[in-house]
Amino acid sequence: ALAAHHVALAGTGLVLVAAAGLGLGLLATRHAFAPLRGGIDTLAALAQAVPPVVMVALALPVLGFGGPPTLLALVAYGLMPTLRGTVGALEAVPAEIREAARALGLTPGQVLWRVELPLAAPGLIETLRTALVLSVALAALGALAGAPTLGTPVVAGLQNQNFSGLLQGALATAALAFLGEALLLAATAWLRRG
Repeated sequence: ALAAHHVALAGTGLVLVAAAGLGLGLLATRHAFAPLRGGIDTLAALAQAVPPVVMVALALPVLGFGGPPTLLALVAYGLMPTLRGTVGALEAVPAEIREAARALGLTPGQVLWRVELPLAAPGLIETLRTALVLSVALAALGALAGAPTLGTPVVAGLQNQNFSGLLQGALATAALAFLGEALLLAATAWLRRG
């Protein structure tokens, strides 16, 4: 039951982080939004500057106990690496290839979908791997806010000075992170073959 709640919380966090980070990364690399790039970077850096435990504690009075404060911490802490990874992957696409696509008559949207995103895919997948591991690891903090996660045995172990409970929760969280990463890599390999 704890693992199921943990997966649901981490999965929701991953979806939110991916949507926000990839979306802002795409925005930051578009010529029309270039003036906003500094502000987007600053926003992401400020969000990550607050430690996740502090974020959860500060959000408790406003969002209550359970998943919402944990999701806020997941998104805040995962935004910057996802944003920077997205920007880096898109900027790694050679300018000559973009220019060639425009010379062929492709619109900016077509250049993005048909040229930039396919070429940036390896970097974007690496970015999502990082976001996945962060989401699984940080979801354990949900136990501090009363969310039933694999961090629950860790918190109980700390309170009762029970090393085996603490170790059980930590190892289960690590195993889930490794499993999620392996599944993402397997899905990526399958898509490349197909």
